Amino acid sequence: MKLYWGPHTCALGIQILLEEIGRPYEAEQIDVAGGATRKAPFLRINPKGKVPTLIRDDGSVLTEFGAIATWLARTNADKALIPDDLDSEARMIEVLDYVEGTVHGQGFSRIFAPARFAPPGQAQDKNAPALSAVKQQGKEIVEQGFALLNEPLGRQPFAAGERFSIADAALFYVERWASTLHMKLPTNIVVHYERVRSRPSVIKVLKMWNES
Repeated sequence: MKLYWGPHTCALGIQILLEEIGRPYEAEQIDVAGGATRKAPFLRINPKGKVPTLIRDDGSVLTEFGAIATWLARTNADKALIPDDLDSEARMIEVLDYVEGTVHGQGFSRIFAPARFAPPGQAQDKNAPALSAVKQQGKEIVEQGFALLNEPLGRQPFAAGERFSIADAALFYVERWASTLHMKLPTNIVVHYERVRSRPSVIKVLKMWNES
């Protein structure tokens, strides 16, 4: 398998899962910030122009965090990265979808790329009040998201219960983004972040990414 990743992207969660399952893989860094994912060489691999992108052993390409994470978990069932009871699995999917669609897709996307959400004509002006408003809206979405995710983590160590799952890999990468932005996180989110960060797989990946 081969994973295409970029610094400060959600591909962090996928590489953590690859380390959790322990199968051989290759990782290739892509200059996402420099636009490499939107140029011809990479677009031939993933026309969506984003990471994570996984090339499987049969040469087929898999994209989107949730799809890649689920495939890795299902094809390595012995690692128990998806709960084996229906209710816990549903809760896991609930967290995964909320992190991907809301905390990341609606919140952090506004913080990191406000021009995408700015009114026409203001996207190119970095000092436009509209961009500041978009960033603030993103911050509020993220804060509300963590507040909602905080409550169940007061009753259980991981997103779906007693065991680490693919939802925790997703939650971790947005927690890390918040940490790098020095955002104040709710108590249970901080505990979860530190718990996941202490896992051998995470320590190894952060070292690969030259992060601590």
